[in-house]
Amino acid sequence: MSEFDFNNNSHRRYNPLLDSWILVSPHRTQRPWQGQQEKASTDSLASYDPKCYLCPGNARMTGEQNPRYESTYYFVNDFAAVKLDQPDYVTPEADKENIKNRLFKVQGTKGTCFVICFSPKHNVTLPVMSVPDIRVVINTWTDLYLKLQAETPFKYMQIFENKGASMGCSNPHPHCQVWCTENVPTEPAKEFSSLRSYSAEHDSCLLCDYLSVESAEKSRIVIENDSFVALVPFWAVWPFETMILAKSHVASLPSFSEIQKNDLASIVKTLTTKYDNLFLTSFPYSMGLHQAPIHPVGDEYELAHFHMHFYPPLLRGATVRKFLVGYELLAEPQRDLTAEQAADRLRTLDDVHYSEK
Repeated sequence: MSEFDFNNNSHRRYNPLLDSWILVSPHRTQRPWQGQQEKASTDSLASYDPKCYLCPGNARMTGEQNPRYESTYYFVNDFAAVKLDQPDYVTPEADKENIKNRLFKVQGTKGTCFVICFSPKHNVTLPVMSVPDIRVVINTWTDLYLKLQAETPFKYMQIFENKGASMGCSNPHPHCQVWCTENVPTEPAKEFSSLRSYSAEHDSCLLCDYLSVESAEKSRIVIENDSFVALVPFWAVWPFETMILAKSHVASLPSFSEIQKNDLASIVKTLTTKYDNLFLTSFPYSMGLHQAPIHPVGDEYELAHFHMHFYPPLLRGATVRKFLVGYELLAEPQRDLTAEQAADRLRTLDDVHYSEK
């Protein structure tokens, strides 16, 4: 029998951050596609849209008017997912000792949500913004972290961006959201649990150790600078999923030096440019930052290692996307393209945006 071939033989890969497995089926990359075709992005938006709720000077759905902002701008979300003022939930005394309470658990949760417009321009996404302008976005994230830390009792601040209609984005004006809640949400909580277990067993940071292996092997690294690495995780689920990982063990945005903030802006621009250049389209994704809670408890600050996840759905081109269905929903995630193949394709792409050529 021939030697095992990672590029041709099915196998499973372990995700130590989420304590989960993924099935990799690289031999399926040649299968024909007769499924759904997405509508490709046209990149034809104007710099201002009088009907856009996020453009400067326009009225939002609530009737409140945006200022004529000239840089990054944020406001409290008019349709927040969590409420700031609501009664506390108290489990009825009659339910405390019965089976229903054991199985039907409820927690009231309070919080607040924000919308952050990256730019006053309706058609300027991260890859076509300048590094200094992206740095303003990072400064806004940092300032909001510190503001919430000083003024609220809330526990965790989740920054995320849904880019593109195929990711459910309801407004094309480039923006991200911030949801701040009383609890650490499920995904970062899983990561903290794994980081804690790994530290207890090995007396080291899981992500620091992971980065040392990736830096030695190089096969999954897309780009890097002095402060950050952008790579396709060994356990990636989405075809061109990436993670930006801090090279030093920094917990959160306020811990960054000025050089690190500049380097983060630079690597975000380069990575998202490569995404757009892959299929010559405005590349959709969901992106989020994972860092220390704004009010860490116990060992959470020491365990936290800043990183960003990018989950893009496109698989074979601008119109063909990956769906997590069937086996992925009922058994475990599966991918066809290996992490190494995806990294190689992204790595070799130009760093200059296709629209500028």
